[in-house]
Amino acid sequence: MRLSRVGNAGHLVLYVAESQQGAGDQDVLDLANSQDAPLLTQDKDFGELVYRLKRLHTGVILLRLAGLSAELKSDLTARAIRDHGVRLAGSFTVISVSIIRIRRDQ
Repeated sequence: MRLSRVGNAGHLVLYVAESQQGAGDQDVLDLANSQDAPLLTQDKDFGELVYRLKRLHTGVILLRLAGLSAELKSDLTARAIRDHGVRLAGSFTVISVSIIRIRRDQ
């Protein structure tokens, strides 16, 4: 996915796969929290951390966009952040092709 599209829209983007390679999910969530930034991921395990284990977070955005091109994933993600930006903070959001679900529990 082209994270530059999200960054070019004025949002801070940290690419954890490069900077924190091999870090566990809790460490990645802690890093996002320390930056007061939502976590953008394709890993459904973060749902378990947030809901079953009740971990605190500053926002998780789960991308359910398998099978789409990197360009289309980037476009859909950037559009969702643009259209719903302030509502995403502190929420667990799922972005799919047909719907954006935003759930705020905290």
